[in-house]
Amino acid sequence: MHTFDYIEAPKQLLTPDIVNLLSSLHEFRGKQELYIEAESDVLTALLDIAKIQSTKASNKIEGIYTSDERLEALVMEKTAPQNRSEQEIAGYREVLATIHESYEYIPIRSNNILQLHRDLYSFSSGDAGVRYKNADNVIAESGKDG
Repeated sequence: MHTFDYIEAPKQLLTPDIVNLLSSLHEFRGKQELYIEAESDVLTALLDIAKIQSTKASNKIEGIYTSDERLEALVMEKTAPQNRSEQEIAGYREVLATIHESYEYIPIRSNNILQLHRDLYSFSSGDAGVRYKNADNVIAESGKDG
């Protein structure tokens, strides 16, 4: 069994190099806060780009496509969805916004997952996303002879 020396081990960890690094981190944190205040427009633009890229990549995985111009307009809420793919993109935008704004307050619970799933399909008609599936997806291939 390994024992830990609570008196000597921390002394070995706080070497001058480590203390210098910790001091640098503290200094950079202050600089980061100043940068956030001074360059908020640049950071907002970067966040918008990240939202567009995330939305495009995540929806592409699901086989959901639209033009880059329509995607950007949908993500920036400058247009309304015109088809099923665009409805799903708009729903993704809403869920992504919810998570970005409130992730600290969204515990991973069944009802929260269902709510996010419902929001994902909020622009679609029907009852998609309001409950868990109760049937398996069947992926089958038929040959030439049936």
